[in-house]
Parts: sequence; structure tokens; C-alpha cells
Amino acid sequence: MHAHDPAAHIASAQRTIRMERDAIAELEARIGAGFAGACELLLAVKGRVIVTGMGKSGHIASKIAATLASTGTPAFYVHPAEASHGDIGMITADDAVIALSNSGRSPEVVTLLPLLKRLGIPLISMTGNPDSPLAEASDAHLDTGVHTEACPLNLAPTSSTTTALVMGDALAIALLEARGFTAEDFAFSHPGGTLGKKLLLKVEDIMHTGAAIPRVTPATPLSEALLEISRKGLGMTTVTGPEDTLVGIFTDGDLRRALDEDVDVRNTPISDLMTRGAKTIGPNMLAAEALRIMEENKITSLVVQRGGRMVGVIHLMNLLHAGIA
Repeated sequence: MHAHDPAAHIASAQRTIRMERDAIAELEARIGAGFAGACELLLAVKGRVIVTGMGKSGHIASKIAATLASTGTPAFYVHPAEASHGDIGMITADDAVIALSNSGRSPEVVTLLPLLKRLGIPLISMTGNPDSPLAEASDAHLDTGVHTEACPLNLAPTSSTTTALVMGDALAIALLEARGFTAEDFAFSHPGGTLGKKLLLKVEDIMHTGAAIPRVTPATPLSEALLEISRKGLGMTTVTGPEDTLVGIFTDGDLRRALDEDVDVRNTPISDLMTRGAKTIGPNMLAAEALRIMEENKITSLVVQRGGRMVGVIHLMNLLHAGIA
């Protein structure tokens, strides 16, 4: 019976993390023409991507299938042993297969090779052995091999399943970007989830409208503009002309510049101090896209326009309250 040593537990965990991290780091140099070829094969698939693997590789395969499906590449997992007992009928000539096996020799997977070849469909493999039957039978092979498992016995699949998982994510994201898959697409593929509901929120669902919009005219003195900012609580005000046309905005940054220049607060019109124009968005834009624009431009509010007229203002706090940010 080994004595319980907290320091040993911690050291063991840290060693495992280091070994798996190093295994992932080695993957980057292997991404090349083979990976690009696998992407091209998958992008050309008219049907679905079937992901298969045995044991721990099967668990990873199932996760890869789920990730592909949620990011724009229709996919599902098939157990290789069940495939050879009838489920192969789920695979059609329009599909492609991604097969996982660290050894590249898993009997249940290798047994499927003649059946897949008869269908004439693309086969992509992830193995740790480029000379294995599975790798050699593949149209594209992705090397997910590791020098040693994090398991001290070098038996339990640990580092090898981690590298396969990461390679699967790399494939899914490369395909997502190639397809131009958007946040709205993602939300529609997750309609029941909280994330989907949040992502489907549009700007018009959460923006400030009507009397809640901070607004002044170009002739408004700075002192009155500050009162409007304080009343509406968004840290800014719009400056509008006739028929709700946007002339500019006045923010806390503009206020700091005005104070540095020691302007006459009571008599200086806001038109002398405002920022002309502003970053604007449409009311039908996804709230998640509004957040991206705010982050890229390092701003906290956006003016919402429809047909050249201001219809609202959306602030970072709206996004926070809606659970977007």
C-alpha cells in the first residue's frame, strides 16, 4: 500500500500536463499538405462525414463527429464493430470516413477497409503509425503519434487521444473557416441551448430606443450634453440633426479632451467637441456581431441606424445583461 503524498499527486498531474502539452506542440510541425488534402476531401463531400474508432479512440471519434456537426460539417459517429454487422448500410457513396486508431491496426477498423474501398468513398485516417494498414489505405493520413503516453506504464491512451482530439478540432475549425460558417449558423445548429438563444439575439432585441436614447443637437452646450449623458446612463450621447440623422457622438474620451483644453462648459456647443460620425450597425445584426465590433474597435457603444436614420443605441452593458459578453 503506497503512502498518500500530496506533493506526489501534484507532481504527477504536472508531469502529465507537460507530456500532453509537448505532444500537442509536436503536432503543429506535421500540419502540411496532408492536412490540406484532408480538408479538400471533406469540403467536397456531398453527404455526411462518418467518424469511427474503437475503445478510447472511439470516444474521441464521437466527440470529433459532434464538433464537426456543430460547426457546419454534417457528421455522425459509427462504432466500427457495429458497422461490420450491418451499420455499414448507414454509409453511402456520397459520404466520407474519418477513422481513428493509434496503432493503425485496430482489427474492427481494418475489417472495414475493403467495404469502404468498395463504396469508393474518401478515407481520412488519424494514426500514430504512417506505415500501418489503415494509414496506407487512406486518401489522407494525419499523423497523431506520440513518443510516449503520459501513463507511466506507457499503456493507457492519454497523450495519443489528446493529440487526436486536437487534430479533430483543427480539422473542424479549418472547415468552419473555409465554409464561412457564422455565429448565426452556429446558433441555428444549437437552437435548444443557452448559447444558441444568446447568439440568435438581434441588436433590435436589446438596444435602447425612443426616449432612452441619449441625444442632443449640435448647438447644445456642453453643460446640457453632460446632463443628458447623466440622465440616460450610457456614458455617451448621440448628436443628431433633422429627422434623426446622426451628426456625431460625444463620449467620455471626448469629455477628457475637452477638460484638458479647459473649454467653457456653459457656452461651448457640443458640435465643437464631438466626434463626427460614429461606428454604426443595423438593427437586424446579431448581438454577438455587435460585441465583436466593440471589441475590435475598443469601444463600449454603437449607434443603430436603419435607412440613414438613428433608431437606437446599443451599449456593452446591454450585451452583458443579455449574456452575450
